[in-house]
Amino acid sequence: MATINIWQQFKALLPEGIRVIATIAANNGNGTSQATLRDGSVITVKGESISAGQMAFIQNGEIKGTAPDLAQYEVEV
Repeated sequence: MATINIWQQFKALLPEGIRVIATIAANNGNGTSQATLRDGSVITVKGESISAGQMAFIQNGEIKGTAPDLAQYEVEV
């Protein structure tokens, strides 16, 4: 009888890596793009599927898809 590792099943449900939202600043033409994070820092990511000026989901240094362009608010508690 095979045992089932519940912890491994739980981990399989969670996405790997950190997902952030960034604005695509430019497509480099070599399979990478420049992305500007919300704090103003610029990173190079894999992929050119999103046009410059659009928001994108970035996960593990790669463009995963288009993100909605929503307003950002900061609230102190």
